[in-house]
Amino acid sequence: MQNLLVTGGAGFIGSNFVRYTLAHTDAKITVLDNLTYAGNLASLDGLPTDRFSFVKGDICDESLVDGLVAAHDVVVHYAAESHNDNSLHDPRPFLDTNIIGTYTLIQAARKYQKRFHHISTDEVYGDLELDDPQRFTENTPYNPSSPYSSTKAGSDLLVRAWARSFGLQATISNCSNNYGPYQHVEKFIPRQISNVIDGIRPKLYGNGENVRDWIHADDHSSAVLAIIDRGEIGETYLIGADGEKNNKEVVQLILSQFGLVEDAFDQVIDRPGHDLRYAIDSSKLRRELGWSPQFSNFEAGLADTIAWYRENEAWWRPQKAATEAKYQEQGQ
Repeated sequence: MQNLLVTGGAGFIGSNFVRYTLAHTDAKITVLDNLTYAGNLASLDGLPTDRFSFVKGDICDESLVDGLVAAHDVVVHYAAESHNDNSLHDPRPFLDTNIIGTYTLIQAARKYQKRFHHISTDEVYGDLELDDPQRFTENTPYNPSSPYSSTKAGSDLLVRAWARSFGLQATISNCSNNYGPYQHVEKFIPRQISNVIDGIRPKLYGNGENVRDWIHADDHSSAVLAIIDRGEIGETYLIGADGEKNNKEVVQLILSQFGLVEDAFDQVIDRPGHDLRYAIDSSKLRRELGWSPQFSNFEAGLADTIAWYRENEAWWRPQKAATEAKYQEQGQ
């Protein structure tokens, strides 16, 4: 794991992985990112120049990808179009990045026989009923419900096929919902935190009963490192921290941590096709690779996240006005 190529490393989860890896290993990292609206170079500020470099570019660019993959030992593929709402309004970028981009990368990794780790989402499995005691496992059938999750499912299947048909040295991880520093304020938790900071009431889709299984970005990063280091080639690992909370509970916890009354939020029209519940069974990862999360308590991780957004307003402030204007147009 001496030289890593991290795609999408200027995005939320990718930048947290880059920072975590540089802090906990002696690896050198090159980030390849096209700096779409979700990518932010400020998320990579202050990293050591002797161990970190940045390349602006598209993962669909075959010649660029070919040269970068050839020069690195491991490819960690975070790059993706990832916002469900955006995929409902314009699916095409999701096909380009999530399908064609992944194809371009695995072709190069196959050509140069490089280790490849593919980052995916639990949304490929669809959703669970609110009263269903089951959780997603590595054997759960795929049942995506949006253009975003269907293109992520397609990219997973491409990696699996290349591993089986061409011997690609690949692993896959499907993770539950991440939260933590450097997340765009369009996303649920940072949107509510930044709204409260600005004196705006948080917004809740529908009745707020939809459940997500939350994991701090640092815990996701440590799990990915464990898979790259000790995971079995060809295997899929689910990453979760037993953090199931419905959206109303999350909003109430945010309000509570700001010292506000728990009903100080507004309900807005629900999102089309809004999945009911995600829940991850990460027992394979814990059992086989010895991984466990640092933030096993969601409230503690949320407090850490709120503190970061309070202390780093200069990072998120430039995004805020345009984000809220966009949501206002959509009645959300």
